[in-house]
Order: sequence, then C-alpha cells, then structure tokens
Amino acid sequence: MEEKKINEKESLELISQMIQSTKEYMEIGSGNHFIYWGYFTAALSIVIYSVFQFTEWKSCGLLWLLMFVFWIFMEILNHRKHPTVMTYINKVIDHVWYAMGYMFIVTFAVILCISFIYGRYNALDLMMPLSAIYVGIGVTITGIIIQNKWIAYLPFVGIGLGLYMLTAIYLNIFPTISWHLIFGLSFIIMMVIPGHILKRKEKKAC
Repeated sequence: MEEKKINEKESLELISQMIQSTKEYMEIGSGNHFIYWGYFTAALSIVIYSVFQFTEWKSCGLLWLLMFVFWIFMEILNHRKHPTVMTYINKVIDHVWYAMGYMFIVTFAVILCISFIYGRYNALDLMMPLSAIYVGIGVTITGIIIQNKWIAYLPFVGIGLGLYMLTAIYLNIFPTISWHLIFGLSFIIMMVIPGHILKRKEKKAC
C-alpha cells in the first residue's frame, strides 16, 4: 500500500516536470518562438507597406519570401538552444510546427506552379490569408497541448482575419496594400501577445 502512494507521487512529479520542461522549451534566449516570429512578421509587414508607399513597387509582396530566410535562422537557433531533457510533449510540439512548415512550403509551391501555368501571379495573394490560418491553427494546437487558454484561443482572431481576406479574394475583392498590415496585426494578436503572457507566467513560476 505504501508503494502505491509513492508511485502516485512520483507520477505527479514526473507530469509536473514534463509540463515545466515543455514551457522552458518554448523559450529561446530572452524570448520565445512566438515573440520572435510575431515581431518579425509585424515588422516585415510595415517594411513592405512602407516600400510600396515610397516606391509604388507593385511586387513588394515578394519581400515576404524573407520569412523562409528567417525560418532557417530560427531552426539554427532552435537546435543550439535545445533543452537537456527532451520530453514526449516537446516532440509533439516540434512535429506540429514541422507539419505547419511543410504546409507553408507545399502551399507556396502549388500556388507558384499554378501561377506560372496560367500566367496569373495574383494567385500569390492567397499566401497571406492561408498563412494566417495555418499559423493560427499551429498556435492553438500548441496552447491546447501546454494547457494555456490564452495561447489556445487568441489565435482565433488571426484565423478570422485570414478567413476575411480569403473570402474577399473569393468574392473578387481586390487586395489592397493595407492587407499586409492586417496580416502583421494578426501575428501580433496570435503570437506576440500569447508569447508575452507565457513569459510572464514563466517568471512568476521561477
């Protein structure tokens, strides 16, 4: 009977350590994945908007390709900052975001091929709303896994903005340059805010 009580206590401690390790894994240096990605995307959206305003370069949206460069940078940084203990939950979160990353690549490749075939490069406008939806789903799943309601529910705002843009395109409403700012705003809401909330809880836990 005594052995059963000890096992239960050890099980609770193990679960607690796994959750704590997972939350620590979310951090990179003085920030975390969400904060880095959110601020970078928001800043890039402002840069693209500003470039268009000053130069009227119609293909300024191509600057979004810098997201792939930033992704590579984050992957390198992520490998250097791996925790000493890699839990099953850590691996699940990793695989969720790897799946989302591959969805980005496949979506971009398919849209690019169709654009070349039909000579209609405005199809690339679909990348913004689809990206907002993909990221929103990824953040929501992450929030559910680590049992954080803010991270789980705030992304629905970004998903809603993505669906708004996607519906507008379907209704032949021509995208405007302000859409880039809307896209950046969606990342502030579904990544930056949850990221700071997570950091604040981590500081209190310490």
